[in-house]
Amino acid sequence: MTQRNGTRGTSDSCLHSEASMLRERTNGMEHEKVQEAIDCELEEGGEGGENRDSEAVNGVVTAPDGGWGWVVLVATIMVLALTLAFPSCVGIFYTDLQNEFHATNSETSWVPSIMTSALHAGGPFCSVLVEKLGCRATVMLGGVLSGLGMATGSFAQSITELYITAGIVTGLGFCFSFQPAVTILGHYFVRRRVFANAMSSTGTALGICILPFLGNYLHTELGWRGSFLVLGAVLLNCCVCGAVMRPLEAPKCRGQPLMNHGPPAPEVENTGKKKGIVKTVLSCVAASLRKHMAFDQLFNNSRYCVFAIGITWMMLGFVVPLVYLVPYATANNMEQGQAALLLSILGIVNIMVRPPFGIMFNMPWFKGRHIYVLAAALLVNGLSNGICCFGPDFSVLLTYVIIYGLSMSVVGSLMYTVLMDIVDMSRFLSALGLIAIMESVTLLIGPPLAGVLVDRTGQYFYVFFACSAVVASSAVFLMLSFCWLDKRDRKLLRQGQPSTPPDPASPAVDIAPGCQYSSVPTGGDKAKASANGFEYCTSI
Repeated sequence: MTQRNGTRGTSDSCLHSEASMLRERTNGMEHEKVQEAIDCELEEGGEGGENRDSEAVNGVVTAPDGGWGWVVLVATIMVLALTLAFPSCVGIFYTDLQNEFHATNSETSWVPSIMTSALHAGGPFCSVLVEKLGCRATVMLGGVLSGLGMATGSFAQSITELYITAGIVTGLGFCFSFQPAVTILGHYFVRRRVFANAMSSTGTALGICILPFLGNYLHTELGWRGSFLVLGAVLLNCCVCGAVMRPLEAPKCRGQPLMNHGPPAPEVENTGKKKGIVKTVLSCVAASLRKHMAFDQLFNNSRYCVFAIGITWMMLGFVVPLVYLVPYATANNMEQGQAALLLSILGIVNIMVRPPFGIMFNMPWFKGRHIYVLAAALLVNGLSNGICCFGPDFSVLLTYVIIYGLSMSVVGSLMYTVLMDIVDMSRFLSALGLIAIMESVTLLIGPPLAGVLVDRTGQYFYVFFACSAVVASSAVFLMLSFCWLDKRDRKLLRQGQPSTPPDPASPAVDIAPGCQYSSVPTGGDKAKASANGFEYCTSI
């Protein structure tokens, strides 16, 4: 019995030892699995962490396509109504500014011209502010600047002071509010991006509809100085709109929120050599230009280059009719109220038409064809300016306003959509900034050149005739250029060569994603792609 008990005790101890060894082995395996998972996470954190951070910075996160994005969309509509549409209502005060400062047509037209040019030329400064402050703070800063510029402009004692206050300061404020609003909207919407851009463009129409009525009422009650002061207070509402544009945060990322910081600064090796101050400053300026202005896209992306040239040339005559429509009507014995009504009708047409156009252009058939629809609309817009040459009657100008408004709606709905199609979203702000710089030159000289034409001839209809030729020629250039690019790409595709060979000197972000004309797949497209085992992508 003692032997049996001893045998049982030995077997029990063996069982206990085997169980403990099995437990330790299991714990070891679990520990190895946990350690393996931690190592994987660390590797992902080391290799993919930077990717996630860069994705958070560059906006490659899951867009909500709704939710708080609708609030951002409404805020963007209000910002565009207060910024892009504002220069068109300056024409209501055109005659008063001429009489107050004894200025010619050319001198007076510099006020809306400088305002519009500064709106577009401040793109690189806006890009730097977005990197340092974020979209929300930059939009709010723009609201403060624009309101301050208009308020101080009401105390101007010369036309030159008006150039600085209402022109440069207010225009820069418009730039700092407008560009970050459009940029952050592109991050909130991907699948519904065409619809969101079309809806946001109704803000310009809303401003064109309301601001002339408001400006005419203030002009009647307070004069141009009191009107500028009140309009400066109205522009402060951009601060409220910017406050709701909260940044997107990358999913499962403990890094900084999206759009608050730019990409991490590249590591610079310490060569141990002291550089001169001038060389250091020049290198910093060159690095900043490469970062905030898309020169790489301009030289390596042929579609972006063609688009930038065409839009820059188009802007020479696109906004001039809005500046000279009211003076043209009042110079031919039309009442100020009727002339302001024409601009309001233009805004109403835009408001009614842009949402349906946004829904229609979001259909699958239009994927890859947005640029051709935009060029066709520009052609109609340019030719419509010739209607004003038939006479200054209200019925003739009403017909002109309706046709101009319809074509303007298509252009406004697709302008930023086409740009988002031909460049990567990580480069959108810099690409928009470079186009804005190029546009600012033609926007600056367009209205003054028209003013010189009026001073030389004494007739306004020559202005509309010149604008018709400029806008129509830009439309033909865009259409023929993109047709040639599509034909070239199809030929290269048949030969089995890439349509846009990568440049070894360019950074990795500027290769295929930035130079490829891609469209965002819908839910049905994604299902088909997953069933067939490939990613849905449309290349022209």
